[in-house]
Amino acid sequence: MRHQEGSLDFHGSRLREATVKMAHLYRRIVRLDVRWSVLLQKVSVFREIIRLIWDRFLACSMGKPVRYRRLSQRSSSPVEELESGFDLENPTTTCNGYQEDSDLVTLKISLLGDCQIGKTSFMIKYVGDEQENGSLEMAGLNLMDKTLSFGGARIAFSIWDVGGDKRSNDQVPLACKDSVAILFMFDLTSRCTLHNVLGWYMQARKWNKTAIPILIGTKFDDFVMLPPDLQWTIVNQARAYAKVMKATLFFSSARHNINVNKIFKYIMARLFNLPWSLQPNLNQGEPIIDLY
Repeated sequence: MRHQEGSLDFHGSRLREATVKMAHLYRRIVRLDVRWSVLLQKVSVFREIIRLIWDRFLACSMGKPVRYRRLSQRSSSPVEELESGFDLENPTTTCNGYQEDSDLVTLKISLLGDCQIGKTSFMIKYVGDEQENGSLEMAGLNLMDKTLSFGGARIAFSIWDVGGDKRSNDQVPLACKDSVAILFMFDLTSRCTLHNVLGWYMQARKWNKTAIPILIGTKFDDFVMLPPDLQWTIVNQARAYAKVMKATLFFSSARHNINVNKIFKYIMARLFNLPWSLQPNLNQGEPIIDLY
């Protein structure tokens, strides 16, 4: 009898210990759950703050939020006006900057390539010296815009020039996002800048897989002073790179305004499916145009 009572006391003691341990464990779980809920709330608030700061940064970088959209086929839209009264050879510069206007179609263009290859000179040649004064410079970025009038519609180009140094690599995602065309540029007199184009291309395609790729060789006026055999080698290499990138190839010169305006006309014709005839030019000693 005493043995049974001792056994019951032993089991009762074990049961009470187990109950106390379960109670302690439950309280720990409750405390952890509360702490986890508080942490999640803090993370949510932190993410919201970061999002707001990022949105404000993007808004400030452009001056105003810009809506990028592809053209639709609705009646009385800028597309129909472009298709009916589009004169690629005689555009009119109307203003510098963006306006909140339903007739304004905004297009973002990105420029990528190494340092000192003429990207900024190319951009200034297109937008004009007077628009250069209204440019916006950021760390690793140079932004300019130009608005053109075609009949009753207006096209606003927002051109993002990414600096070619290592510090500018962080700006590639921001510059490429929402771009309708990406211009990959190299110096025709520096073959290493051509070799580096593929690196820029692979970086850009991580963030934008739909933009029209265009390969542009700059400083054509200096290129024609090179020995003919070297010119031919560079032409063949550039055409091979363009084929890999599925890009149209242009040789250009900002100094003499060779193919600068034509490149933007080509972008317009591609985007809006406009009837504009661009003839290829593969003659040695002349500015190459190799259509993809």
